Amino acid sequence: MSGPTKAMSMITVAALVLTTAYTVALGSNGLLWFGWVVLGVITIGLAAADSNVPVAPRRGPGRPGPQS
Repeated sequence: MSGPTKAMSMITVAALVLTTAYTVALGSNGLLWFGWVVLGVITIGLAAADSNVPVAPRRGPGRPGPQS
């Protein structure tokens, strides 16, 4: 996981904790839970996109290596 993905994951977990604390203290708020679900879906999408990025470009046969 890259730095931005880790940061987004931590923000999502913090939002879950805060939303749960708000629900326990003051009662359920559907808009907060909807916002958290949207944030979670965005985080999952970011993690999925991050995992599919190749680390380095692949070299095929006959292609020269990096120039020095």
